Amino acid sequence: MTQEPLKEEFPERDLANGTSPDQSAESGPSEARSADIAALNEKLAEAQKAAEQIKDQLLRKAAEFENYKRRTEGEYANLIRSANESLILSLLPVLDDLSRSLRSGKERPDFDVFCRGIELIQNKLTRTLEGEGLKAFESKGKPFDVQFHDALLLVPSPDVPPHTVVDEVEQGYMLNDRVLRHAKVIVSAEPKSAGPGESGGTEKETDA
Repeated sequence: MTQEPLKEEFPERDLANGTSPDQSAESGPSEARSADIAALNEKLAEAQKAAEQIKDQLLRKAAEFENYKRRTEGEYANLIRSANESLILSLLPVLDDLSRSLRSGKERPDFDVFCRGIELIQNKLTRTLEGEGLKAFESKGKPFDVQFHDALLLVPSPDVPPHTVVDEVEQGYMLNDRVLRHAKVIVSAEPKSAGPGESGGTEKETDA
């Protein structure tokens, strides 16, 4: 009886790693999966590192913005407090002149001299305010304009067209290019027409 070769019943083993061919075939996909998982873990670590860096940058920017906000608010508050400093300084000489004029008027009562002194002070104050951009505007004789005028009273007037400023109660002012204070004015209205029993002329006296 002939004996079959043993190699058919017992497959040859891989001499390099001591495994059979079937075992080598099975280990291939497992090693590939391990490599993929390792690559994914590496990418995940890189993404986490990048996220931490971005988070750190955002926290730094937020802190810088908060410091900038506090500094800006402080500068704005200081600007508001000192905004009128130059104007007040320019008005102090006028206040000094007024004080001297009042003191002089008490020491040497002279109405004409006192009035001239007050007039000089008014002119000085006007020039000072004009230097800051203040300018008075005329209203009397001009058409009523809600952009510049506040009407206090309507009066019938046959001498001027309706809606014309006939008198100015309070002066209006502009600061640079905008109205700072509206002028308070009296405005003309259309004359009332005479009724049936009314006469436009002077009534004659009747004999008793």
